[in-house]
Amino acid sequence: MTPHNAAKLGDIAKTVLMPGDPLRAKFVAETYLDDVKCYNEVRGMYGYTGSYKGKQVSVQGHGMGMPSIGIYSYELYNMYEVDNIIRIGSAGAIRSDVKIMDLVFGMGACTDSNYAHQYGLPGTYAPIATYELLERAVQLAKEKEQTYFVGNILSADLFYNEIGPPTAWDKMGVLAVEMEAAALYMNAAKANKNALCILTISDEVHSGKELPAHDRQVSFTNMMEIALELAVTL
Repeated sequence: MTPHNAAKLGDIAKTVLMPGDPLRAKFVAETYLDDVKCYNEVRGMYGYTGSYKGKQVSVQGHGMGMPSIGIYSYELYNMYEVDNIIRIGSAGAIRSDVKIMDLVFGMGACTDSNYAHQYGLPGTYAPIATYELLERAVQLAKEKEQTYFVGNILSADLFYNEIGPPTAWDKMGVLAVEMEAAALYMNAAKANKNALCILTISDEVHSGKELPAHDRQVSFTNMMEIALELAVTL
């Protein structure tokens, strides 16, 4: 056990789906998994293990921001022997052709965070997804005929800031903004484990359109199903 997770070693599957919202984790567990057991309620960050098409899969919330996902993903990789983490999150579209409910696969994660400082690297680190997970997930999106984009995303440290919306990243082809993928990708790299961030667009930075909170919990089923199908192959 850790200060943040009540699970014992063996309670958590080798592959974990991680939404930021713990209520989205609860929705995934109750909607898709069989023989579900709740292994964590500490700090309201629900974690569940069950089976999907005969494969053991876990789903757990990770909270908001890189400090939060940094803690939970570090513990999963290094203390609970998890091999694969698939973040299933929401994001704001930066590029004008990316719309609400589109899927975005984070091939790389730009960031304004100082998270990489801890590694003492003599330069700027570029956090990236595990290619094998990315390739399989994109193929699943094609098979399901989903509208999707693959490319760079922005993991921002601030939701509210004095500068305003992160529209400047559009000129570098960045697709969308979220707040966690860069830390997840760095933790995976350091632990020699696998990570992928799959996002559903919940709002459009370029237009101001947005979904209500309840829809963000329960309507992102295309992303959830792709992540679950991916988990079955791992």
